[in-house]
Amino acid sequence: MKARKVLTQGIVQGVGFRPYVYRLASDLNLKGYVRNLGNVVEIIIEGENAELFIERLPDELPPIAKIDSMIIEDIEANGYSDFEIIESGDAYSGISVIPPDIAICDKCLEEIRNPNDRRYKYPFNACTDCGPRFTVIESVPYDRVRTTMEEFPLCDECLVEYRQPLNRRYHGEAICCNDCGPQMDFYEGVNKIDCENPIKMGAEVLEKGKILAIKGIGGTHLVVDAYNDEAIKELRSRLNRPNQAFAVMSKDLESVQNYAQTSKKEIETITSNKRPIVILKKNENYPFPESLSPGLHNIGVMLPYSPMHYLLFDESDIDTYVMTSANTPGEPMMIKNDDIINGINDYSLVHNRRILNRCDDSVIRFRNNELSFIRRSRGYTPEPYKINYEVNDLNVLALGPELDVTFSIAKDDIVYPSQHIGNTNKPKTLEFLKEAIENMQKITKIRDFDVIACDMHPHFFTTRLAHELAEKHDAEVMPIQHHYAHSIALANDSSIDEMIVIAADGVGYGSDGTSWGGEILYTDVKSFERMGHLESQLMPGGDMATKYPARMLASILKDEYLIKNYSNHFKYGEMEIKNIFKQIESGINVGETSSTGRVLDSMAVALEICDKRTYEGECSMKLESCAYYSTKDIEIPYHIENNILNTTDILRQVVKLYQNGEKKADVARAGQIAVAKGLSELAITSADDKNIENIGATGGVLYNESITDTIKNCIENNGYEFIQHKNTCAGDGSVSLGQAIISKKK
Repeated sequence: MKARKVLTQGIVQGVGFRPYVYRLASDLNLKGYVRNLGNVVEIIIEGENAELFIERLPDELPPIAKIDSMIIEDIEANGYSDFEIIESGDAYSGISVIPPDIAICDKCLEEIRNPNDRRYKYPFNACTDCGPRFTVIESVPYDRVRTTMEEFPLCDECLVEYRQPLNRRYHGEAICCNDCGPQMDFYEGVNKIDCENPIKMGAEVLEKGKILAIKGIGGTHLVVDAYNDEAIKELRSRLNRPNQAFAVMSKDLESVQNYAQTSKKEIETITSNKRPIVILKKNENYPFPESLSPGLHNIGVMLPYSPMHYLLFDESDIDTYVMTSANTPGEPMMIKNDDIINGINDYSLVHNRRILNRCDDSVIRFRNNELSFIRRSRGYTPEPYKINYEVNDLNVLALGPELDVTFSIAKDDIVYPSQHIGNTNKPKTLEFLKEAIENMQKITKIRDFDVIACDMHPHFFTTRLAHELAEKHDAEVMPIQHHYAHSIALANDSSIDEMIVIAADGVGYGSDGTSWGGEILYTDVKSFERMGHLESQLMPGGDMATKYPARMLASILKDEYLIKNYSNHFKYGEMEIKNIFKQIESGINVGETSSTGRVLDSMAVALEICDKRTYEGECSMKLESCAYYSTKDIEIPYHIENNILNTTDILRQVVKLYQNGEKKADVARAGQIAVAKGLSELAITSADDKNIENIGATGGVLYNESITDTIKNCIENNGYEFIQHKNTCAGDGSVSLGQAIISKKK
């Protein structure tokens, strides 16, 4: 009798993989068993159809499952009488990983809307094809006893489903019902309100213009009616978020298309079972108040992904709600009930299931019809990346930069990226980072590290943490230049060994101790070389110039008489302008930067679009939105000398055109294009010097669609291959990935 052992790795836990194996083996009349072994699933099969089983196994997988590798060996037959799913073990530490949380499937959605179904209106309905995974798991193997569902023993009816091999809830670890699963409660302030239908109560207070907190799958949202200007402004006031756009959730795609433009790829993404926020352009029928997405031409949109979201819409006539993370700026989302009901909200919908791994919504934007991650989190984390280069045998923890942080853990040729962590200059977020690292270690079974990678900036909190963790693990600290890390995340995305990279963002600590952000780099993955950059500009007041970019404009223009035209954009008017020029002359508290972000911010001030940053990227984003409505082509010439793009000239021409009466939208577009063309020419010259065909672009500035399109066209029209991010973030969210790959490169 033929007998085989099959060890599978990939997304094979929590996705109905073992039930699938059971059904396939039974169909082929095979005997043996299947079980979890840590991060590996072991299959033993005996019978004449063993080869057919191995052939069919990777081709008929459940919707979420994915096999990355199969190790097959002949073994002695044991004479099994049946095929079964047996108790998990802990014998291997492979590269499998728990899948991300995904949206409710159609069958489960149908059940909660069917009055005759026992799960009618139950907000935690799930099966092996949908629901929470990453946010509820404590460790592997993935079994109910190692999740937060352990606190909810299955009732008799659910237990029958759990044990039936042909049932879609067979060994579905998150399954439950109203009799045995989590429950929701409704609070007014800190007072619990007894009611039969808490979600209906939530819908009713939203219709009255109140602020409702909803504890969901991986965190908490603050919710208001998206049509209610007064409610939105009140939410802004309480959150201290005066201008940052709020994301919205609409009940269905038809509702979205009433106010936003949608391409085929955008529709595919927003309706996928990952359900990210997708940044969409507003259409001419856009009905929401300006306070929802002030000064922007686009809006972040998502569709319902949990049963409670669908039930909320079912109980209301409102088709679109504001759904923003329940946290103060820069801090992690609230996940504990006491924190939620004591928050800034009027009312709360909470439940009694613990959130073990908080996980914020993912954010995606399409540029030139290509997907770009702004934030890769819920729906995607912790699905790993493969390193497409030869690697060493070190275990690596990479901590990212300081803002928009993710961390990454690397073992062999696999990198496990974390969910979005946030700004680690906030103490609570730094603690969240530490907790998330420990949780990921349990899930990946990677307990020790040989290298702790971090940013080169000596004062980042993540840099300090790197030294603490290095001492704990007896590991080496490896500081890595910010834009180099960006570049390698991009290169790995397309398996490229050598390229020229345009790295354009707000700030990154440079190898020369100055602030970089408009760089042309050459990299062969193992190292990098700075080939060109934007003109270095002084930053009077250091970080003050990023918050108040009129200071940056004064420094770039280098013309006190000209800058007096903008005196109303300085808090202390002409007196402040005089002091800024004295500060520049003395060189006291004056930084130096080649940042593209600072140039774009200065343009926003020069065109009187935005003169104060209240959230990351605000001025540049509003500049882009202003330029979106341009109706006239204006060309601003640019000058390059010694591989340096002169940004002073570009800014002076922007000011001159605006003062001569040109429309600010037209000048905004022209200014952006001048910078993009200048960066492109620098990159092409460098590619010629190095005889390289591939030119890539990375950094937060590359979320700007007009700049990206211009660079792409320049690169391709000159015969080069343009490389952009596919499955990674152009911004700082993938810096830790780049750090990990650099640390692992052999």
